[in-house]
Amino acid sequence: MKALVLTGPCEFNYDIAFPEPAPAAGEVLVKVKACGICGSDIHGMDGRSGRRQMPIVMGHEAAGEIVALGEGVTGWEIGERVTFDSTEYCGECEECRSGYVNLCPNRKVLGVSPGEYRRHGCFAEKIALPTRILYRIPEALTFEKAAFAEPVSIALHAVNLADGIEVGEAFTQGADCAEGCGCHDEDAESHGGTAVVVGAGLIGLLVVQALKARGWERVIAVDLDDKRLALARELGAAETFNARQEGLAMHLRQLCGGDGADASFEVVGAAAPLDLAIRCVRKGGQVILVGNLQPNTPFPLQEVVTRQLTLRGSCSCAGEYPEAIRRIEDGSIRVEPLLSAVAPLQEGADWFQRLYDNKEGLLKVVLTPEA
Repeated sequence: MKALVLTGPCEFNYDIAFPEPAPAAGEVLVKVKACGICGSDIHGMDGRSGRRQMPIVMGHEAAGEIVALGEGVTGWEIGERVTFDSTEYCGECEECRSGYVNLCPNRKVLGVSPGEYRRHGCFAEKIALPTRILYRIPEALTFEKAAFAEPVSIALHAVNLADGIEVGEAFTQGADCAEGCGCHDEDAESHGGTAVVVGAGLIGLLVVQALKARGWERVIAVDLDDKRLALARELGAAETFNARQEGLAMHLRQLCGGDGADASFEVVGAAAPLDLAIRCVRKGGQVILVGNLQPNTPFPLQEVVTRQLTLRGSCSCAGEYPEAIRRIEDGSIRVEPLLSAVAPLQEGADWFQRLYDNKEGLLKVVLTPEA
């Protein structure tokens, strides 16, 4: 079959014949219809992250159609339209049984090869997947939009943590929702509160929308790119600020009643954004760490200690897929403004390079294996 294989730093090969997967017991074979290029793929394609050791077929933001069933599969039919979790979890360990599937010690992320495993992903015509990570998608939802379910789930997961919804709770409630019933909508009606989102890239813009959808009264976005800040306002941010503004942390604190915002979301993963996210919240406030660009960053320890702040890491997602699918379908989280291009998989190398060069302000590019 055809696949876009990362064969070397920033080098792809689409012309080689790649082995077609076969579904094992408990798995289905999915014909990939759409797969988004993730920022982590861009950061990993040159080899610096260590999580895309070549050769590897990347891609984990995808949707498609079931074309074959493995032995023992029940409850799923050929022809069903699906999206799926980006993480294969075992379903048997203590973490999985508790709903913390994103922390499974046996987890394998689709399209990732960090050294201890190599799990080829979705920049290919087909992929075999365990049924436990599948989610049905409505007929009215295009495959291109459904491919956003993974990044939307990441944003919702981060907001759930700020709302005090634990990972296991979100997974349990989400698993009980056939199509995503919006079981946390009662929180959205009365939450209130002010949040600062530091970083208005794709995930940051989804966090802005997730906060508004879940009832946060006032959302403020910060970024270096004025065009992305304009988009943040379009998608629900009450105010936006360029990160270069002098004295921004103190200004944000004064803007939020003098002491600071109730919560902040760091969606970059670098020293300066982290410092700002910590300094702009009120005493007793919380900082949700979503960005994962740098492995180590300094941070203002005394600000955290003397203001008794809570820092929480947000890893992937755990049960937010049903809500993500529903919100994409009903438009309470808009993905169309974030979709920069839909292109054939065979042109993937060029689009990867354009995203890597970062000169066009592209947000999400979705590749389709079918011409």
